[in-house]
Amino acid sequence: MGRIYSGVMTANETLNKLEMLGDAIPFVGRIREIIETIQLFEDFEAAELEQLAAYMRCYRAPTGTEIIAENEPGDFMILILEGWVEIVRKDTQGLPQRIATAGPGKTLGEMSLIDGEPRFASCIALGIVEFALLDRETLSRLITEHPRIGVKLMMELLMLLNQRLRHVSAQLMACMDARKTRIR
Repeated sequence: MGRIYSGVMTANETLNKLEMLGDAIPFVGRIREIIETIQLFEDFEAAELEQLAAYMRCYRAPTGTEIIAENEPGDFMILILEGWVEIVRKDTQGLPQRIATAGPGKTLGEMSLIDGEPRFASCIALGIVEFALLDRETLSRLITEHPRIGVKLMMELLMLLNQRLRHVSAQLMACMDARKTRIR
């Protein structure tokens, strides 16, 4: 952290310290198991999952590794296959605050995958974490070469981000209501 980057930090720059496990094809079975418990890929057929997996790369991160760094640009999202990460954001005093934890089946980094803006929070491996990664360049290639799968994935990401926005909006309204009550 504290490094200054010009432009977008690519997946390769961020992940060069991790053990690369190769493309996600050998992990398709595990991805299918995970998908049964999450909604993101529920509309994908087995053959479509295998094609998608061919565009993803898998990595293993040791305990304590910062997989995604707050405020740094990024161009990828991850799908956690094994292990847990802590999602942390600095408060107004600069102190890290745990927002949540995420485990198998959770995706992280979708916003930066789509818009290339700086990361909202850091994601730190709580133990050994294995994950599949999809970067923006590969997503563009997927959309060009397999438009049906690419559009399906983009729609799923859009719905996921929409759900998160609705949840955060509801939390904001609850905070605003609580503040009004305290002020009275």
